[in-house]
Parts: sequence; structure tokens; C-alpha cells
Amino acid sequence: MNNKKYSSPLIAAAFLMATSAIGPGFLTQTAVFTNKLFASFGFVILISILLDIGAQLNIWRILCASGKRAQVVANEVLPGAGYVLTILVALGGLAFNCGNLAGAGLGLNVLTGLDVKIGASISAVITIIVFINKESLKWMDVFAKILGTVMILLMVYVVIASDPPISNALHESFLPKKVDFMAIITLVGGTVGGYISFAGAHRLIDAGKTGTENIGAVSKSAVSAILLASTMRAMLFLAALGVVSKGISLNAGNPAADVFQQAAGLLGYKIFGIIMWSAAITSVVGSAYTSVSFLKSIHPLIVKKEAMVLTLFVLVSLAVFIAIGQPVKILVTVGALNGLILPIALLLIIAASYNKIIVGEYRHPLWLKIFGWMVMVATLLLSIKSFL
Repeated sequence: MNNKKYSSPLIAAAFLMATSAIGPGFLTQTAVFTNKLFASFGFVILISILLDIGAQLNIWRILCASGKRAQVVANEVLPGAGYVLTILVALGGLAFNCGNLAGAGLGLNVLTGLDVKIGASISAVITIIVFINKESLKWMDVFAKILGTVMILLMVYVVIASDPPISNALHESFLPKKVDFMAIITLVGGTVGGYISFAGAHRLIDAGKTGTENIGAVSKSAVSAILLASTMRAMLFLAALGVVSKGISLNAGNPAADVFQQAAGLLGYKIFGIIMWSAAITSVVGSAYTSVSFLKSIHPLIVKKEAMVLTLFVLVSLAVFIAIGQPVKILVTVGALNGLILPIALLLIIAASYNKIIVGEYRHPLWLKIFGWMVMVATLLLSIKSFL
């Protein structure tokens, strides 16, 4: 990387993907599994990191080599497949943004006592301000970087306060007492499932970081994105482990909040509020941006009126949340469909790597193809199981 102009979009893409992954569900999921598996959850995190890197390297490298967004590549591999992918991503993004806005509202409620729906509305207005700015991409990048850094720094304090058995965590990360394969796949889906798979790659395509000459830098950005999200996951795991290893069972109603409160008292609870709000609002931004990047292929007017479409996307999510709360049945149904996005996308995108018309002179490494096929089969089996 020769200069800041070159490196900035690559760092921004990593933060966008990482902060998109770190949402309300991410926090709850980590606390729940730590409460269930204790130190052995470290092994689950380790394996999921490897699978996440395999998925992201395939998607980011092939898309950036082609210079085309996922839905365009999918349509070139199998006519119509890109439109199916677009519908799945947009519906999933819209539904889960209800949950993201709920999380943002909860975060502000913890910090200020504001009603959750008012907090969600304020958060929606903040994201809209980011999107309607003339330099929206720059604002979005700064937003993700600052809040991502804040979350990680605050988590360091909570981990120290929690005083986890680190040597035990390290030992069982490599030699676990129990292995939960469902937890591994759930973590993969939570980190690189749905729209999250494409957030960073589409950001790099928008920045023009495409072609074989950028593949090395794109790979570093993809791995950095997973490591950023996984750092947050590992620290939250350690904080939760510090609590549960003392014989304290986490509150099932809000296990993530309980981790912070048990570890650091009232200050810890307020830190939870900051982290929950930061995690939720950056996920709102990432979900809206990525979902609309898929919709751009439908009509050129969406490209021209992108800020308006992004605003509408956030407002519709907010309206649904305010009207009926978190639509649990919708979330469960769309969640199951969301699980299909990663295996379908991997199938289509890896298939594209064999087509020189799509990727030009780029040669995708065989080991990455094999890695990608493995992740695709594992996530597909889980998706099928969730429907049965």
C-alpha cells in the first residue's frame, strides 16, 4: 500500500464487514454459548474463524477480481440467480434491521432511560444523516472505524474486570472437553451469513479496488475483517467466561447485559449500553448499504437516488419495529432463508471463478476453492436442518 488513499478503502471495508457482523444477535449469541460450553466455546470460536476466513477470501477475491457485485456475477453464472440472491439479501436485511434498531433503542435505554422506540427512532435519524451526506461513503467509513474501535477498547476493560481463567480458555480452545458442531455453524452464519458476506467486497468494488493487481490487498482486508470481528467475539467470550466460571448462571432474559453487569457492576451495565448501541447502529448502516447495493442492479434510478432508497430502507425497518415490535415470526422465517444465502452465494461465486469471461486472467487458488466448497456444504446442511 503506497499511500493513504490506497489503504483507506481497504481498512474501511474491513471495519464495515466487522461492525456489520457485530450486532445485537452477535452479543447475545456469544453470551449464550459461553454459558452453555464454558471454556470449550474457545474451540468453537477458533474453528469458526477458519471457516469465516475461507468463506470471505473466496467471496472477496472472486468478486473484486471480476469487478462486479455478487448479484451480477450470480446472474452471469446462472441467469436469474442474481435476482433470487437480491430478494433474499434485501428481505433479510430489512427484517434484521428491525432487530438492529431494537438493539440501538435498547442501548440508548440503558444509557439514558429513553423509551426503546424513541431510542430506535433517534438511531434511525443518525444513520439517515450519514447516508444523505454528500460524502456518505466517507462518513460511513469513519462511523464504522470509530464505533468499532470504541467497542473493542471498552471490551478490554470488561475482560480485565471479569478476570477470566485465560490459561483454561487457551487450553480448551485447542483441546475442548466438548464440541458443539451446531454452535460452530451458527457462529459462521452469524459472522458471515446473509448480507454480511458481501458488505466489505461491495465497498471495495465501489472504491474501485478491483482486478488482479489488487487481489493481495483485498485478501489482507478480508482476513482483517474476520480478525476484527473475532477479536470482539473472543473478548466477549472471555468476559462471559470470567462470570460463569465463578458459578454465576447468566440471566436468560438478557445474557449479554448480565455479563457486563456481573463483571463490572453499574459501570459495566452502562458500558453494555454503549457497546449495544454501537454494535446495533453500525449493523443498521452495514445492512442498509449492502442491501441497497444489491437493489442497484434492478433499475438505474436506484443508483441515481441511492441516498433516498437508503433512507427509505431504514424508515421502513423503523416503521415495522414501532408498529409491531420485533416481528419474531418474520425474523425466524427470514432467518432460515438468510441461512441459505451463504451456501448459495458460495456455490455461484466459486463457480464463477472457473469462467474467464467473468474473472478474466485471475486464477483462483485450488486450496481456496476446496475450502469454499467445504464451508458451502456445512452451511447448506445446517440450513436444510433448520427447515426440517
